[in-house]
Amino acid sequence: MPTSAPGNPERDTHRQHGFTLLELMVVVAIVALATAGVSLSLRDASGQALDREAQRVAALLNAAHAQARASGVPVQWRTRPMGFELAGQSHAWLNEGTFAVVESAQTANEPRPAALTLGPEPMMAPQRLTLSLAGRQVTLATDGLRPFGIIPTP
Repeated sequence: MPTSAPGNPERDTHRQHGFTLLELMVVVAIVALATAGVSLSLRDASGQALDREAQRVAALLNAAHAQARASGVPVQWRTRPMGFELAGQSHAWLNEGTFAVVESAQTANEPRPAALTLGPEPMMAPQRLTLSLAGRQVTLATDGLRPFGIIPTP
């Protein structure tokens, strides 16, 4: 009868081969996390670019309104073919193909406004600005009391 000494070939043949349940669960969790990371990184690039542009323009509009309040002089935001002009300074769009439309409460006979006016008073008229890129739109708006922000589009 063979002895059960370490390194005995007969004893080594009775060992089970394979993975434990814990090892399999760890591998599945790692694969799930990697898949989630890849799917999030593959988000629509034009949508992300438009969101970034909207956040940038909203920040610039709010800063310009604060500047107008501090100086007592109204500031104008105007759209340009390759960007926009704010307080006399030209800014290019972050992405080629971006364009903006200024919206306001207007009657049918009035022409569409070409500019936003950020006055020195704390409360301004409600204003909207729609940015578009690659068929996608984002609207920035203020109700006159709150700062400009991105609003959901229906």
